Amino acid sequence: MIRKLKSGEYRLYSRKVAPRTGKRRNLGTFKSREAAEKHEREVQYFKRH
Repeated sequence: MIRKLKSGEYRLYSRKVAPRTGKRRNLGTFKSREAAEKHEREVQYFKRH
């Protein structure tokens, strides 16, 4: 899940809510949406391999 921040950057959050905090885990902040989407694909790949 990618959200745009007020600073104009994009942050990648985990799809599921962390049970300890009740919030989504921050998986990185990126300058562009394309970079965030690329990293999300990389994360999904490593989750499965």
